[in-house]
Order: sequence, then C-alpha cells, then structure tokens
Amino acid sequence: MHYLIRLLVVLSAWCLIVSASNASTCGGGSISGDATDGQLEAFFESANKHVLTFIGYSGAEYEDHEAMLAIARRVLDEFDPAETIVNIGATPAGIGAVYQMAKDRGFETTGIVSTQAKKYEVAPSPCVDHVFYVEDETWGGLLEGSDRLSPTSAAMVEYSDTVIGIGGGEIGRDELEAARARGKDVRFFPAEMNHEIAIEKAKKKGLPPPTRFEGAASEAFSASGKE
Repeated sequence: MHYLIRLLVVLSAWCLIVSASNASTCGGGSISGDATDGQLEAFFESANKHVLTFIGYSGAEYEDHEAMLAIARRVLDEFDPAETIVNIGATPAGIGAVYQMAKDRGFETTGIVSTQAKKYEVAPSPCVDHVFYVEDETWGGLLEGSDRLSPTSAAMVEYSDTVIGIGGGEIGRDELEAARARGKDVRFFPAEMNHEIAIEKAKKKGLPPPTRFEGAASEAFSASGKE
C-alpha cells in the first residue's frame, strides 16, 4: 500500500510537469474543497450539463497510452462542449490525461476524488476546473465486507450521466458495475495496465510477476459479455 501511494505521488508530479509543458488552456482550476453530497448536487444541478465521466487506470497507468487517448478522442467527438462536463478522478495520472484533451476542446471539467488524495499530497491535474474532495477513508470502490460503494465512488456514479471505462482496476470495476446497475449509459473498452509498473509493484510486495495485465474491470466486463 505504501509503495502504491509513493508511486501515485511520483506519477502525479511527473504528469503535472508534462501537462504544464504542453498545456495551452490549462492553468489550474478552483479547488472546491471537501464536498458534501448536497454541495455536489447543487453544483451539477446548477451546471445543467450532461456529465461524461471517464474511468480507468490511475497510478497503474496504461501499456498503450496513445491507444487510450485515441479512444477518449473518439468519445469526446460525440459530445458538445457547450452542453457537457467531462468528469474524472481529479488526478493527472493514467486516465487523467484526458483532462488536457477535454480542455483543448473547450469542455468544462470536474474531478471527484477521495480526501486520501489530500492526505497523501497527490496533486490534481492543472486541467481540471473544479475539484471536489469527498470525505472517505478509502480511495474508492466497494466498502470492505459489503456491497456498498465508498462515498467517493458513490458520488462518481450518482452525478454521472454517461460513464466511459477504458480498462481499470478494482475501483473502476466497482464503479462501472454500479453505474450499469443504476441504468446509466455505460461503455467499456478493454485496455492493459502498464506492464513494467505492474511487475515492479508485485516485486515490492514479494509476489511473483503477473502474467496478465487486463485489470479487474476488463475481466468483469469480458465475463459478462458486455464490453
């Protein structure tokens, strides 16, 4: 767990540097602070826009980063920036790279993330306009020993209209499955996590190197026959 947190911090810092060097429309948005459910509801109701949420790998990153961006580009082409908010998990790593593309196309952007990000000093993307920190003792997913989503994941599902999954681990899987169960517009695209990072993570834990890199979300959606 400590290795994963350190990895998230390093990737976050690296992505901030890359984003800053490439960004033409990103300058860092407003930090909305710790958000209650009522504040989130008020914000999205007042915005009165379709909420397009992207879910995928974060610290685990992508083996084929450009392929992930190509999928996101095709999805964004379907939506009008004047009528759509692009929502992700606030941080720049992995799927968070879509923030830059969204801002370049004129989309308003939001990020819903656990307060664990503040605790471990994982900085938000400079391309997210509004960051909402949800009080949560976890990073997301199902609460241990239950079928209930953590507060962060519950908020991601609740305030999304269309949910796009591009690969993803356990948290992404739980959010995508919950969104589908709620009747949301869910689309899933299989994608492998970064092999090198996955192997190094297993090594740090004293585990044998993984031989599959599809991630929990891909496994779940392939098994259900809905990709």
